[in-house]
Amino acid sequence: MKQRAWLALVLLVVLIVGGAGYAASQASLSALSQPGAVETYLATAAKGWLVTRAARSPLPPAPPNDSASVASGYMQYGGRCAFCHGTDGTSPTDVGTSLYPRAVRLNSTAVQQYSDAELFVVIRDGIRLSGMPGFGRIYSDRELWNLVHYVRSLGPAPRSQPSQ
Repeated sequence: MKQRAWLALVLLVVLIVGGAGYAASQASLSALSQPGAVETYLATAAKGWLVTRAARSPLPPAPPNDSASVASGYMQYGGRCAFCHGTDGTSPTDVGTSLYPRAVRLNSTAVQQYSDAELFVVIRDGIRLSGMPGFGRIYSDRELWNLVHYVRSLGPAPRSQPSQ
């Protein structure tokens, strides 16, 4: 019985190592090719969980979300963010679409569904192993919140109308 348990354990280890080896041999570091569905799902789920967790930590208070804050956020956006996300925030540039993961449209449902706190931590901390840098050492907390307010002002992307 003990020998069977060891044999099963060895077989399991061989299968895991073999599967990992096969996956590694099929993986690509290229940012040009589209990732598979499993990779996309796992990366998106991990990112969502980590962003949500980071947003639970105490954050500096936000200034009022008014036209002055949005205008200030727009000015900051043009200086650092437009290079990838496009001047309007809804049309990523060639550089942004060459990244992996691709620069997102800031009016997309995925972005607009983030809470303000989640947007703040993404802008402040960035997302490791992606093209999204952290701006926490460049901008003050107030400026980061202004960027959040600007992103929020873009609103959700209009849904396409069914063709008639």
